[in-house]
Amino acid sequence: MKFALLGHPVSHSLSPVIHHAAYRELGLSHEYGLIDAPDEAAVDRALAALKRGELAGLNVTIPWKRRAFALATRRSPLAQRLQVANVLAPVDGELVAHNTDALALEAEFGRLVSVPRALVIGSGGAAPAVVAACVAAGIGEVYVTARRFTSEIPRPDWPGASELSRLGARLLSWPDSTPAARAELDALSEGTGLFVQCTSAGMQGADPGEAVAAMVRWSLTPPDALAYDLIYAPLRTPFLREAEAAGRRTAHGLHMLVGQAALAMEIWLGVRPKREPLLEAALAALATRGQA
Repeated sequence: MKFALLGHPVSHSLSPVIHHAAYRELGLSHEYGLIDAPDEAAVDRALAALKRGELAGLNVTIPWKRRAFALATRRSPLAQRLQVANVLAPVDGELVAHNTDALALEAEFGRLVSVPRALVIGSGGAAPAVVAACVAAGIGEVYVTARRFTSEIPRPDWPGASELSRLGARLLSWPDSTPAARAELDALSEGTGLFVQCTSAGMQGADPGEAVAAMVRWSLTPPDALAYDLIYAPLRTPFLREAEAAGRRTAHGLHMLVGQAALAMEIWLGVRPKREPLLEAALAALATRGQA
């Protein structure tokens, strides 16, 4: 059977390493590849191949999670609630959308923090899963800010505003947009225990991460605050380095990547692999690339 990751860019991805490690552990000879889709036409071709049976399943990453959800013919309850999908499975001629990101993140936040408030940075395809995971982990206040949350755009038209609000998030203007927005975020930071960076800024092959890294004034945050970056290549992003320099706790997205991959394999194959061999394989690959 053949599986793949669909997104753009994808050359940095550790998903093939993780999935092949799982296949070895399970005694399977499946294949897992990368499909770089720079435009909607490329996405549509990949989904057509999935419908034809040339692929047995797709993971979906930046920037196509919303399109994957929209093009699916059936959706799991969680994917329906989030309106984004990171897993597609062909079932009886239909494409079924799932979201394993939120479940993996809920487990991550549950083991790492017990806090009353979180701030999510970014409003892209990963943001709904992050918000839902925060809520499911018992975090009572979840705020979201993003670079396009500015006064030049009416608040109802902010990207993802309606779906993020529906999931329980409170939206904030980007702190660099006005002095009032800066002051609001600084005041909130004093009682915020979790900061989640879910943009592509700082990822290998994407935008530099320094601008996003500088938007949190870590000196104002609680001493035990956690900076969590969904990026895993490299493991130490500018966002995490800024937090670390201020003495705050940090965590990268590799555990989440492994967790969502194991859940995806359970959907496709009916069996969930052990996570430890998958994590070890991913860390070894990063070390080989000089990104550990």
